[in-house]
Amino acid sequence: MTLGNATATLYRAIGEATADAIIFADREGKIRLWNRGAELIFGHAAADAIGQSLDIIIPERLRPAHWAAFDRSVETGNTKYTDRVLTTRAVHKDGTKRYVDLSFGLVRDDDGAILGAFAIGRDCTLRYAADAALKARVQELESKLTAATPPP
Repeated sequence: MTLGNATATLYRAIGEATADAIIFADREGKIRLWNRGAELIFGHAAADAIGQSLDIIIPERLRPAHWAAFDRSVETGNTKYTDRVLTTRAVHKDGTKRYVDLSFGLVRDDDGAILGAFAIGRDCTLRYAADAALKARVQELESKLTAATPPP
């Protein structure tokens, strides 16, 4: 995993400039990388998040499933979410719940050993709420249409 200094600087600059969250957690699930986008989405400053468990953003009821999948992925070197985006729940520092679109991957060293996992995410709370409202409205209108339509 050797990058030239110019390329490494470019990656770092892009990672810090994006409004998307970029998070890396080591094999134990401790946050080691937390960019500006993660600060914006989850409310924790990088200085406060680095070294903390991913639990700071995972809703309590989802933690058992998260950790089972995380540990399995780190041990086996496979994740069922590779090349997919998953919409999931997350928790902001202020306690509010968020919907976040996340993509995941494993990070390996030059010898192929797994160092940990990364997630790249985008807050989709407003879109999720708009979609839910639209679905509810469609159901309401379909119910009214059914009630207003006499049987054949």
